[in-house]
Amino acid sequence: MSVKEIFALSMLFVAAAMFPTLAQAAPAGAPAAAITAGEPAFDSRVVVAGLESPWGMIWGPGGKLWITERQGKRVVEVDPADGKTAVLLEVPDAKIGPQHEGLLGLALAPDFDKAGLMYLNYTYLDGDKELQKIVRYRYDSSAKKLVEPQVILAGIPAGSDHNGGRLVFGPDGMLYMSKGELGHNQGANRCKPNEAQRLPTEEELKANDLSAYVGKTLRIKPDGGIPDDNPVLNGVRSHVFTLGHRNPQGLLWIKDQLFGVEHGPSTDDELNILVSGGNYGWPLIAGYPDDQAYAYIDWSAVAGCDKIAPDVYIPADQPSVKESSWSRKDFKEPARTFFTMPSDYSFADPKFGALAYLGWATIAPSSLDYYPPDGPIEAWRNSIIVSSLKNGALYVLPLSGDSKQAQGDLAKYFHTANRYRQVLVSPDGRTIYVITDSSGNLVDEKGLPSQAVKNPGSLLAFTYKG
Repeated sequence: MSVKEIFALSMLFVAAAMFPTLAQAAPAGAPAAAITAGEPAFDSRVVVAGLESPWGMIWGPGGKLWITERQGKRVVEVDPADGKTAVLLEVPDAKIGPQHEGLLGLALAPDFDKAGLMYLNYTYLDGDKELQKIVRYRYDSSAKKLVEPQVILAGIPAGSDHNGGRLVFGPDGMLYMSKGELGHNQGANRCKPNEAQRLPTEEELKANDLSAYVGKTLRIKPDGGIPDDNPVLNGVRSHVFTLGHRNPQGLLWIKDQLFGVEHGPSTDDELNILVSGGNYGWPLIAGYPDDQAYAYIDWSAVAGCDKIAPDVYIPADQPSVKESSWSRKDFKEPARTFFTMPSDYSFADPKFGALAYLGWATIAPSSLDYYPPDGPIEAWRNSIIVSSLKNGALYVLPLSGDSKQAQGDLAKYFHTANRYRQVLVSPDGRTIYVITDSSGNLVDEKGLPSQAVKNPGSLLAFTYKG
């Protein structure tokens, strides 16, 4: 399929995503799903249902889970043993929308046990401008509330698509944030220039203009400042750690190495090893620079772009840019793609109808976690676990002995009619927790397109029986 046809199909996805169908949540304690992956064997259950678009999840104190509700504007605590919940924080100024907007990632400070500090990332409005900010809170263990909000970084660009939003602290004590490119150059935002390759200038930083902080990974001091050892890019040191990202939704430290995962367009979801100053190619490259099923078209440069209807192809005289024509010394190839399709691959599958994008080979990876070498699930040891939105499944990818490279074959587990937003492994390695979107389009257990989410807004648990 041509790039033009891919765009036309992408517009069908945008239209379909705006009108999801909700399903009734299974009650807490009910089996989450039949386990279809074979050995090793797991039990499954719904820990809690009815969360309002859960998005981020971390381990809090006392063995409890802290979860952000993207649309609920709350941080809630969940006891994984019995599903009891408590509200830790309400954020009334959060800007919510049907997707990508609201409360996103959260992270505990490395010295949380001493100071009780937690960092939260969410979208908000400044006048009519949508932005993103990181706010630090202190956990009051007596009141069991997050208190004393302090904004450490505000004015990060945001929008209706591809906000990214994961937060994670590194072993260096710095805070890392994944930031998408706002979906520019596609769908409803197709006429807006994609700036994943643009870097901030000194003048912008002096004016506190962070408009170039899109399609990036940011590295931030705990007080919001710019680390002295951040990379100097195009002559400027800023919060930018890496660039050239599309919709990064997963960040994971394994020892001293940072992994990231991001959504591809119609091919080439990426697992990346993120290094200081690295350029990961978007929008000029998706996956590897192999000139396969992706080529770049700058829609913002097309005359009359705003008048082009979703079912009208781009003008024939508009050139596309082959991946191989773009060359940079700082370009970093992905550690793995999910999946690279050949140039003659057919993206059209009649059974998916208006939800054509669900038939593409991409999985919409939404988070990462690490399964340790000493965990009880032998087949998973020393592996990265990737959650999938589109296929409602977990993908387990083995790592090399030093945990620095992806190697071996992917294994797929726990496919249900859900959208898996984040995965988290229990400290003992025996239970795998997953939060699910409240609505959205997906591929069900039979491989068919669906808008009926089996466990909307739920925390699921898959416990190893070995």
